[in-house]
Amino acid sequence: MMTGRRRDAALSPSEQAAVRELLDADRRRTIGRIALLGRDRDEIVTSSALTAPDDEHDPEGTSTAFERTHVQALLDQARTHLAELDRASERLRDGTYGTCARCGRRIPVERLKILPAVRTCVPCASRRR
Repeated sequence: MMTGRRRDAALSPSEQAAVRELLDADRRRTIGRIALLGRDRDEIVTSSALTAPDDEHDPEGTSTAFERTHVQALLDQARTHLAELDRASERLRDGTYGTCARCGRRIPVERLKILPAVRTCVPCASRRR
C-alpha cells in the first residue's frame, strides 16, 4: 500500500529541481550561519578568558555566560537544521521526499517551498505527539 502512496506523493521533475535549489540555498545559508555563530562564540570565550571572573557581568547588559549560552544554543539549532537539510536531500534522492513521515500522504509543494526540510503534512504537524 505504501508503494501506491509513494507514487501519488512523487514530485514532478520540475518540482524536484525547485526543491533541490531550495535545499541547496538553505544549506548554504545555514553553513554561513554556523560559521558566523562559531566565530561569535569563540570571540565570547576569548573575551571572557581575558577578564577577571568578577568582571564577567557587563554592567550595561547581560552576563557573558548568558551570551555564550545563547550563542551556543543558536549554533546547536543551526547544526540540527543542517542535519535536517541533509536528511531531506537524502529523501529527495531516494524518492521519499514530499511524503509525510506519519501518514504517508503527499506534503503540498507550497509547504515544502516554505519549509524544505519538513517531514510532515499540516494535519499531522498540527497533532502533537
